[in-house]
Amino acid sequence: MSWRGIEVPLMPARKLVDQGMFFRYKRMIKLLTDDLPALLLAKQSNIRLRRSLKQSVSCSVDRSASDDLSQQLGHESRCRPFVVCVICYTPYAYPVTFIRAHIQLLPAKMVILYGGYFRAAGRGGSIVACNSEVHDKPLLPLTYYLTKGISRCFKSSANNRLETAVLTKFLVANKVDAVLAEFGPTGVAVMEACKEAQVPLIVHFHGNDAYAYPTLERSAYRNLFDQAVSVVAVSREMVERLHRLGAPEKKLHYNPCGVDTTLFQGGDPALAPPVFLAVGRLVSKKGPDLTLHAFSETAKKVPEARMVMLGNGSQWDACKKLARNLGIENRVDFQGVRSHAEVASVMKGVRALVQHSRTTTSGQSEGTPMTILEAGAAGIPVVATRHAGIPDVVIDGETGLLVDDGDVVGMAEHLTRLAMDPNLAARLGGAARNRICSEFSMEKRINYLWQIIKTAIEEK
Repeated sequence: MSWRGIEVPLMPARKLVDQGMFFRYKRMIKLLTDDLPALLLAKQSNIRLRRSLKQSVSCSVDRSASDDLSQQLGHESRCRPFVVCVICYTPYAYPVTFIRAHIQLLPAKMVILYGGYFRAAGRGGSIVACNSEVHDKPLLPLTYYLTKGISRCFKSSANNRLETAVLTKFLVANKVDAVLAEFGPTGVAVMEACKEAQVPLIVHFHGNDAYAYPTLERSAYRNLFDQAVSVVAVSREMVERLHRLGAPEKKLHYNPCGVDTTLFQGGDPALAPPVFLAVGRLVSKKGPDLTLHAFSETAKKVPEARMVMLGNGSQWDACKKLARNLGIENRVDFQGVRSHAEVASVMKGVRALVQHSRTTTSGQSEGTPMTILEAGAAGIPVVATRHAGIPDVVIDGETGLLVDDGDVVGMAEHLTRLAMDPNLAARLGGAARNRICSEFSMEKRINYLWQIIKTAIEEK
């Protein structure tokens, strides 16, 4: 039987068993039952995203701030702006700070492909026009996702060909001048369509996509590096990593994400009590367990020291249990997820930010953590590890204090120093604020990203 162009073999159950097909169909049923909840979740995500986009268009996309930035960037084609398609591989990508900044602040007509349900391919599945009318329009029908679940059982490539054809048609119909693929796997998923549509592809790597992508997919990355016009990395270490994976040096660009220096400001470590802040997902690569171990040593020496942990994640329960075992449960406040405005407010009243980022046994690694940038912009020092892009931002002894991955003793000593010396914290925090405003402001980073995209379009 042919179902929307995909061949699905049908035969009696007895013949299935005789031919050893039973387990294949059993796997097919499992895939479908796994996929259906994700379809419902994606639909709910689309509804939430549509509401957030409407708020963006009605509020921030009165676009006064964006238009001001466009003028600062010298965007000379306002009457006929370039069309840039931003593609995110998950419906949850839009709320991520750096992706939202790209969508709202790049001085071009933006078209966004996001989420839907392309879990395996890493492809955006719905269309949103952010700068004008806000609407949702599925790129592919619901029945397609069901056939995709079936076709995966038989290793059919028909779904990939269909996706490429549909995306190619979309890029041509919308007169897209360039595609910005957020994360490496997204670039792999869309590179054939960009090639057929003759649209320049810029791939923006952010973290795990450069370190923990499956080894079997390295050949796909090599093909991606051949086809992409530019490859953007958020840390200098990531630039070297991608070069080792095969990205040509001339295509590589170091461009960390920018921070809103007007939202994050006003910290005063000299007047703040010895309260330390940890912000981020409670996952292994963030090292929340090592942060707690380090703080527990400081807590023994500084009775008034406290810690606030913002965020949630797979290690939430483990971290709370660890705090109890270390005897610091009454001195660590687990507050869960907070908005950016709330995080900025909390940063104004703490002594320092703490983050023990590390490379996990599975190879997961950070890019350049946004919280490091935000803390510096707020004027508070950072105590962190020499991991990924952190040393690009934090100058040890000048804007913060660094230790090697796993050095709990060294981190505890730094925390104790800052807890007992508020003037040191103030000096480091002031220098951090100056560095962030000079090198990592949103305006500077968006400007550089725009120059990469604009050059790709003009050299087409």
